[in-house]
Amino acid sequence: VLLNKPRHTNKPRLLSCPPACVRPKSFFSFWSQIKKGNRECERLLHDIEALSSFALSRKTSFRYPSTQLQHLWRLLLLNQFHDVLPGSCIQLVAEDATRYYSEIQDAGVRLLTDAMESLFGDLPGNGRGTPESILVINTLPWERTEVISGTGPGGSESLALVTVPSMGYCVLRDSLPPPHPVTVTKKADGSFTMENGILQVCLDTVGRVTSLCLMSSERETVPEGCYANQFAIFDDVPLYWDAWDVMDYHLETRKPVTRLLKPLEVVVPGGLRGSVRFSLQISEKSTLVQEVLLEAACPFIRFQTQVDWHEAHKFLKVEFPAKVRSPNATYEIQFGHLQRPTHWNTSWDWARFEVWSHKWIDLSEHGFGLALLNDCKYGCSVRRNVMSLSLLRAPKSPDATADMGRHQFTYAAMPHRGSFQEAGVIQQAYNLNFRLHTMPSPSELCPAWSAFSVESPAIILETVKKAEDRSDALVIRLYESHGGTVDSWLQTSLPVQEAVLCDLLERPHPGPSLPLEERGVKLSFTPFQVQSVLLILKGQNSP
Repeated sequence: VLLNKPRHTNKPRLLSCPPACVRPKSFFSFWSQIKKGNRECERLLHDIEALSSFALSRKTSFRYPSTQLQHLWRLLLLNQFHDVLPGSCIQLVAEDATRYYSEIQDAGVRLLTDAMESLFGDLPGNGRGTPESILVINTLPWERTEVISGTGPGGSESLALVTVPSMGYCVLRDSLPPPHPVTVTKKADGSFTMENGILQVCLDTVGRVTSLCLMSSERETVPEGCYANQFAIFDDVPLYWDAWDVMDYHLETRKPVTRLLKPLEVVVPGGLRGSVRFSLQISEKSTLVQEVLLEAACPFIRFQTQVDWHEAHKFLKVEFPAKVRSPNATYEIQFGHLQRPTHWNTSWDWARFEVWSHKWIDLSEHGFGLALLNDCKYGCSVRRNVMSLSLLRAPKSPDATADMGRHQFTYAAMPHRGSFQEAGVIQQAYNLNFRLHTMPSPSELCPAWSAFSVESPAIILETVKKAEDRSDALVIRLYESHGGTVDSWLQTSLPVQEAVLCDLLERPHPGPSLPLEERGVKLSFTPFQVQSVLLILKGQNSP
């Protein structure tokens, strides 16, 4: 999220908050639909800004949607106000927030389509597309090799493996051959084994992971006698503040969810993708359907989950015990990460029985670790070697209807060698959240193109947008994600005539411009430093 977006002055309708002495841990997992809407709209606006910026740099006639984006950002940031995004709001506020997210998504999809049509409508080539040629767009600053899905003959799903340049596009005509096809094998007892050459996954008859093996090192992730992807439900009855708090004694009420509603069945038998589906009875009122997917060339196993949730004062989590021993776990925050203890040696440690994170958490010892990725969840915990992702709660005050109904979310498990930095956990979490875009290609002979790339994997190019106060410039925002000092080269194919460091308000720093060299622009970062660069384009009309 850009840190210099205008603030909204309207005040939403709120309920008074609990006293400061109450720890609002339940905020991390309450009103899941609002949190999901926030994550989805952040992704959408990120992609609109990036693709609109590329279109502006290549077509002087393109009208960058500054006014519309400002309106949509203001709506999104209004919903990030306390108590909206935390979820401790009354029903009327939640209805407003949901309506705002729908408005952002409806308008955002139109702006994204406009940017893509302007950017790709007259690509060089023969000017003739074919039904088989698909344009694949990557809005992240690294090359990605992934399986994409489309519509095949007769409306069936068609899969392809494709490599897409960083912050760029390519035309897909034929799928790449998978380095190792995915296999799905059913055993006599009803359990399943899935492999893709990177991971070997064993599922028991109720969908729990009994083995998750990193095949290159033959390293097992799940401790013997334990189950990963274990759903558990807890009683959630705070002493005073229903929506605001969750008490530590809820951990004493753990009940594993193991009642099978529909047995495991193969959905996709293998090749580029393998998947199995099953459903569980959470309670007499609530059910869960999950599809476990493993794709070619993918280092994580994905769990696409649907829950029909109709509970009162319950707390649903999913647990991943790991064959890893470490005194600390790592949690992503915006523009960085931090560590928290996995033990309860002090009262401060004990108070962190439920904490927050963004797209990933990681538990690593020297040489090996396990990361959990997600696409819309924020509450989590790591106690000793058990990693837990908080999924759904059911408080009844101030909004008795909150989170009742259907939910869809995805999380993934990624065992890895080395540290999470070396294994690329940060990049994979971005990949899970920012899917590749596809559209019919107007030309089958168009060469691949990349707008930006960054030499060091520690540097994340987070944002590309038009400058607020000048029409001939873009602003890019980068941050150091590994926690170290690093020099890195930024390469671009855009027509840049000058690069200047600026602050978050896009005011140029005093001093000379950054040298434009053959390797690009050299940038130096300290740990977790955020830098903004003003890129002045050639051939654009200055203000």
